[in-house]
Amino acid sequence: MRCPYCGGLDTQVKDSRPVDDAAAIRRRRICPDCGGRFTTFERVQLRELAVVKKSGRRAPFDRDKLMRSIEVALRKRPVDPERVERMVNGIVRQLESQGEAEIPSHQIGELAMEGLRGLDDVAYVRFASVYRDFREARDFSAVVDELGVGGDDEAGQASASPPKKP
Repeated sequence: MRCPYCGGLDTQVKDSRPVDDAAAIRRRRICPDCGGRFTTFERVQLRELAVVKKSGRRAPFDRDKLMRSIEVALRKRPVDPERVERMVNGIVRQLESQGEAEIPSHQIGELAMEGLRGLDDVAYVRFASVYRDFREARDFSAVVDELGVGGDDEAGQASASPPKKP
């Protein structure tokens, strides 16, 4: 593994341990040339996947790009990073197990939205706004309606009633 600091090729593994329910291995490395320390992750890749964009262009599937887009939707939301990691691992496993080497980008987006829907409603709406290219406020309203979240909830009704006399 090449050192990200000095480019040295002779890095040493100091510690290895399984992560993500043993779906990956985390390795702590040190560079003997510059003393730099860094972490790498090793995951099983069943097959090379290519993403077919709306334009028809093909690009290699990038798990990190998927993770980053989901993390943007989840920014400042109270969601455990382990749950996010498990969700992304699940999406990747689904894509790899389909048997197809080329995956339409809309399929990845739908799987990400499905996963976010189960994690956090706000992140789901954020992701949907970018993925579905919202142009007007009513686009947000339609997605919120899909979630079944409305203003007529029990908490809202309870707060509108007058307090009981002792």
